[in-house]
This record gives sequence, C-alpha cells and structure tokens, in this order.
Amino acid sequence: MSAADPAEKLVRMANQIAAFFRSYPDDEAVAGIHKHIVAFWTPRMREQLVAYCADGDHGLDPLALTALEVTPKARSPIPDAVTDPHEQGLGASDAG
Repeated sequence: MSAADPAEKLVRMANQIAAFFRSYPDDEAVAGIHKHIVAFWTPRMREQLVAYCADGDHGLDPLALTALEVTPKARSPIPDAVTDPHEQGLGASDAG
C-alpha cells in the first residue's frame, strides 16, 4: 500500500479522530467518532473505508471500526453546533 492510497488516508484520518476521543469512555468515544464521520465525511468516503475494512488487515483503530459498524446508543461528548446564526458563539467558545 502506498502513501497515496486513498484507503490508507481514510484509515489515517479515522485513526486521528479516534485518538481525539480516546480519553472518553468507550461508548461516548464511539458516539463521537460516529457523529464526526457522519457529519463531515461524504457517503463515498464512508463506503470506501467500510469496504477497505472488510479485509482483516486494515489498521483501523478498534473504536473507529465500531463507530463504522454500529449506530451508537450513547451521546457524543461533543455538543451539537447551533444552526441559528443569532446563536452562533453563545457559550460555544471563549475566544474573543
């Protein structure tokens, strides 16, 4: 597999997301990973990663693999962003 392999890049990105959520309890981590991948990845990216992971030697973090395989019952530890432009920034950040 080369560094330019798209599947390898998807695995690397999913593993980075999993690393971010590693400090949370497993059920919350899986929910957070699932939420991020569904929100920010295209369906094609998700399908490519799932297809690639059908091979047993994929290198995907176990939490990320679980997040791809199930719909989590736990809530993500990351709160939903607001969609109302009038609410943007309210309590979301202390950056001035």
